[in-house]
Amino acid sequence: MLKTKLREPKVDRFIPPPKLPPPAPVVDVGDAEMRLAQALLFFAYRDFTNVADRVLEELGLGRAHHRALHFIGRNPGITVSGLLAILRITKQSLARVLNALVDQGYVAQAPGFEDRRLRLLTLTESGLALERRLFDCQRQKLADAYRAAGPQAVEGFRTVMRALMDKGALAYLDGTGSPEDA
Repeated sequence: MLKTKLREPKVDRFIPPPKLPPPAPVVDVGDAEMRLAQALLFFAYRDFTNVADRVLEELGLGRAHHRALHFIGRNPGITVSGLLAILRITKQSLARVLNALVDQGYVAQAPGFEDRRLRLLTLTESGLALERRLFDCQRQKLADAYRAAGPQAVEGFRTVMRALMDKGALAYLDGTGSPEDA
């Protein structure tokens, strides 16, 4: 007599993947949308910088001086080459900016600790006060815009701004890169 083997029912071993979020809608990136984005950036930059420009004008300074004050203030002891890398301006242009800021008492220069040829830049007390005054002007404008837009829009703004930056600038902002790489 033949023995018949009883088969166990087949078990489906397929494990479905976890639920994935729906695909993000494709953003229209036609010329009209890009022209609008470009105009928004231009006008926002103009109006954002204009509040500080008024203070700078009173002191015979300009936007390049403001950018130098900002980055020296955020990076006390930054080298001239580090500042050059962040600002992406010529040595000649930076020399004019730094000379004015040093002459007016806003920036101090000191030789490097290990390499005396390096010039380390810091803000003086009056430089700190000026940088803070300029920041306060722009902080209010930005805070008003953030409040009007709401938290989701602020996060979207950050995402777009970061997507516009190169890897060096992102690494610098994230604290994983040096000013020279920005």
